[in-house]
Amino acid sequence: MPSIEIRKRSLIVETTWHEGGPAVKVPLKLAAASAVIRNPYAGRYEEDLMPFMAALRPLGHELATELADLLGKENVEVYSKAAIVGINGEMEHGAVWHEAGGWAMREVLGNPKAMVPAVKAVASAGYRVMVPVHYIHASYVRSHFNSIEVGIQDAPRPDEILFTLVMGTGGRVYSRLGGLLKENVSVNDGQR
Repeated sequence: MPSIEIRKRSLIVETTWHEGGPAVKVPLKLAAASAVIRNPYAGRYEEDLMPFMAALRPLGHELATELADLLGKENVEVYSKAAIVGINGEMEHGAVWHEAGGWAMREVLGNPKAMVPAVKAVASAGYRVMVPVHYIHASYVRSHFNSIEVGIQDAPRPDEILFTLVMGTGGRVYSRLGGLLKENVSVNDGQR
């Protein structure tokens, strides 16, 4: 099993009181916890990536716990994940985060049913991605479709991967575009 070597960590919190309208009493918080690790497969093809995915589970759990503790587990309403692979790696090296990061967030948050959205890229240091988020219990809750920008100025280096988990405390400030409301989720299938 490959070892996970962390070069740096990052934690950002974006707090929104208004979007041009009246300020809300309780602001929306979106937070992203990231880790930059050495890519054990940079520069070479590896057939079996399952051991790498398994080795990342503790990192996923650590980042998910950090976010849940920061925001208050009971306050988390949206989530997502992201990976940026350095240019000596491949997209599949970032795809291992689907299970390792998504599994960790679900476990920490009490196993919500909605799929965990994701974004991934192979890019140079300083690349930034817009990470989509949605409601943790039902993917079709339109008010909770949002995003947060994630990246680190000096990462990922060519032989690194930047892994990120995102959580937030609610939907967009004063969402008013209709659709399924979180209060009306009834199917409990992770979608509606």
